[in-house]
Amino acid sequence: MNSRVSSPKLRSILQQAAKLIYLKGYEGTSMQDIADACGMTKAGLYHHIATKEALLLSIMHFGMDLFEELVLDPVQDITDPLARLKQTMARNVELVTNDTTKEVTIILHEHSTLTGDAQKAINARKKVYVRFLETAFEQAMASGQIRKVNSTLAAFSFLGTVLWMYKWYRSDGALTPQQLADGIGDLFFKGLEPTP
Repeated sequence: MNSRVSSPKLRSILQQAAKLIYLKGYEGTSMQDIADACGMTKAGLYHHIATKEALLLSIMHFGMDLFEELVLDPVQDITDPLARLKQTMARNVELVTNDTTKEVTIILHEHSTLTGDAQKAINARKKVYVRFLETAFEQAMASGQIRKVNSTLAAFSFLGTVLWMYKWYRSDGALTPQQLADGIGDLFFKGLEPTP
């Protein structure tokens, strides 16, 4: 599903709401808080968003749109599977460490908040990424670039390594996003090298 947000006003609302939810949590953020942050009345906010859960779903779809636009789309045409995986990791690290893209962090942090069809919709989009990674690992194994591993285990190890960074990475810390991407990539991919 491609739900790219085209309205600048809605994009601004989602960005402001994501920042608040990141700081205060979903339960700790009221629709009034979001309206205030957006310089709107609560009634004005409800003109754009029907419910609080609909807002969270929209934030998550927006985060997935950003992820697809900034991570997946640019690597699709890389034919070398190992190079594709390494570039995917570098782009994913850059996205997760970017202080302004809280929409992606909300997908991770509030993953169990959505229910029913909303949860299924986001999970379906996440599965596309998992399958993309599994396929790249399978291709890298088939070409002898990495040793034989379980592609699903490799995909989730990749995701755990990259996506958990939002919990501990600090932009004012010792490592730049590039150093982080290089270091994590080295640790991860050296472990996958074929044995002589």
